[in-house]
Amino acid sequence: MPESASLTLLLGGARSGKSAHAEKLVMANMAPWTYVATAQAYDEEMRERIAHHRARRGEGWETIDAPLDLAGALEAMPVGRPVLVDCLTLWLTNHMLGEHDLKAEYARLAEVLSRPRGPWFVVSNEVGQGIVPDNALARRFRDEAGRLNQQVAAVADAVFFMVAGLPLKVK
Repeated sequence: MPESASLTLLLGGARSGKSAHAEKLVMANMAPWTYVATAQAYDEEMRERIAHHRARRGEGWETIDAPLDLAGALEAMPVGRPVLVDCLTLWLTNHMLGEHDLKAEYARLAEVLSRPRGPWFVVSNEVGQGIVPDNALARRFRDEAGRLNQQVAAVADAVFFMVAGLPLKVK
């Protein structure tokens, strides 16, 4: 593992400032920076969100789309490259909709994340602090997101919880 290699997980609720803070952390490193996007633009609202994120990042970023094979995309990263993965919960959604083996996907991803090849930053939503969802799919998503976040936090060097744009160091 390169000397500058580390994994930072940024958790928080919707609009808590996770992505913006992660971008600042990545940009504190030398460019070029890689943004690994897990979103898929199924509708106009999601296309607008993706466009907003791209415009905010500006120059110096390479974007790689990895809606399913996130582990493979990370394994292909050049040594020393600063990387931002945004976000794990969209990646989880893609796998749940595809009815993939989540346990196997989590294990593969955690194994790759446990050996970062540069300064890596991963964004994920914390969805377990609200009310219990009223349907089985939403409850399953909440539970799976919690399991995924725990596995990534376990291998992370640092974990931040974002509240109102402010990072709280957890680990």
